[in-house]
Amino acid sequence: MNTNPLSTHPTTNVESAQRPGMFIYDQFDQQLIDERVIQFRDQTQRYLAGKLSEDEFLALRLMNGVYVQTHAPMMRIAIPYGLFSSEQMRMLAHIARTYDKDYGHFTTRQNIQFNWLKIAEIPDLLADLASVQMHAIQTSGNCIRNTTTDPLAGVAADELEDPRPYCEIIRQWSTLHPEFAHLPRKFKIAVSGAQKDRAVTLVHDIGLSLVKNETGEIGFKVSVGGGLGRTPMIAQTIRPFLEKQHLLSYLEAVLRIYNLKGRRDNKYKARIKILVGSMGAEAFSKLVEEEWLKIKDDMILDQAEIDRVKANFAPFAYDQPNDDNQNEFEQQATNNPAFARWLEHNTSNHKVSGYKVVHVSLKSPKAPAGDISAEQMDAIATLAEKFSFGLLRSTYDQNLVLADVKQSDLFDLWQALDTADLATPTIGTLNDMICCPGLDFCALANASSIDVAADIQKRFQQLDYLYDLGEIDLKMSGCMNGCAHHSIGHIGILGVDKKGVEWYQFTLGGFSENEAKLGQRLGRAIAKADVADTVEKIAQVYIEQRQENERFVDTFYRIGIEPFKGRVYENH
Repeated sequence: MNTNPLSTHPTTNVESAQRPGMFIYDQFDQQLIDERVIQFRDQTQRYLAGKLSEDEFLALRLMNGVYVQTHAPMMRIAIPYGLFSSEQMRMLAHIARTYDKDYGHFTTRQNIQFNWLKIAEIPDLLADLASVQMHAIQTSGNCIRNTTTDPLAGVAADELEDPRPYCEIIRQWSTLHPEFAHLPRKFKIAVSGAQKDRAVTLVHDIGLSLVKNETGEIGFKVSVGGGLGRTPMIAQTIRPFLEKQHLLSYLEAVLRIYNLKGRRDNKYKARIKILVGSMGAEAFSKLVEEEWLKIKDDMILDQAEIDRVKANFAPFAYDQPNDDNQNEFEQQATNNPAFARWLEHNTSNHKVSGYKVVHVSLKSPKAPAGDISAEQMDAIATLAEKFSFGLLRSTYDQNLVLADVKQSDLFDLWQALDTADLATPTIGTLNDMICCPGLDFCALANASSIDVAADIQKRFQQLDYLYDLGEIDLKMSGCMNGCAHHSIGHIGILGVDKKGVEWYQFTLGGFSENEAKLGQRLGRAIAKADVADTVEKIAQVYIEQRQENERFVDTFYRIGIEPFKGRVYENH
């Protein structure tokens, strides 16, 4: 082990830390983030000494993921494509205890945020992160943000190919790319490799889906112009099939056209979705193709490089199923209804027989959605080492995943998760809602989210009722920026400010997976005290109108919005 002079924590020796299942830094990666720490330490010291103005320091801190929020500085830490190790989770626990108030908050970008920092201590925090191959580079600002993917990547039975190597290739290409450091606006890329789009690619600036062409070759379907916020749009496909060798050159061409043509006079109209919407997908695609032809032969992504990166994500040596263990597992589920309930709702199928994917719930009624305490971080790090090859994944819906758990270990894992309050059996239900921090923390928010979410959870705390409702995707944002993606929720809730009073607008019928759709506006805004009642009225209409085995969103598209509107506003 080497020692980083900027940190009291040891720096991993990158040549010896060959952990399977994830990308490991080489000496150049490590040097880059170590030098970034030194750079920002100097910038922070100059700012605190009055040698840099607020405006001068603003751009510098944003380059390192630091925002100034309502109560204190907030920092967003990158978790590339949502994959991280137990050692890294323990470092996040250390950061929560040392620099924050004993907790962190996972976001829909698969990153983690800390909300109670001090500017003077952030260089030390970054040094601690660097010691475990983590950083906050490009987690804010008008640049290419963290590339996200399917939290079941590499283990999903419906997967055409593991998308994580391509996410890593994109990360290496985009990190500190000099041409794209000052884009018109922030830029987000998502990659999916499965039949079911669990990476919500169609609401990203660029969505990449691995597909197979008529000759059986695997490449990418490229969609552009998706995004949410105050002007939500669904991405449009501009290239149905792109050969893997042209991945980086085509991305470069898209970014160049956006960089040249995107608006810079109005930040609300600066995203690529506005450019694609105003030009039309066909005209935008034509410009991209013209630019791409100029560079594609000079930016070939060869198979040797793909294979080199793929080697970091090689499958684990899985054990063969054991009949005796299987019988014991089945008996445990039979004898313990709570365990059986958790199995049904918080685990999913693994492509390898004898293993399961475990969804670790961060939706306990005792904490805001996505929040995790330092104690819980330490606990889940230990459980990852014991049960899932020492790796964790963060998810789009603000939960965690242990992706490689032996079926025979599930009972012991469930007991440990339950003790740590990480086993709330509500994955995929209405109470597994996505929720931003809202007015409690965010300086941009118009309305609170956390207390409203708690009211809804209390209303649906009876599990039998919750399970009877089935799959309902509820998303709630505290402002038009839409960080919780309310526009694509089966039930979407948006906080708005009316003369200093918090109100909430509802949309119904949004959909975030294949063939994504935007929700339809229900009607006028609802008073804060009536939000939970409104959700229950919507649920009642669904119960009355649904057909056998019909999900909420399917019932909505069959009967339309009017029955829901009539029930919600019947006494107004």
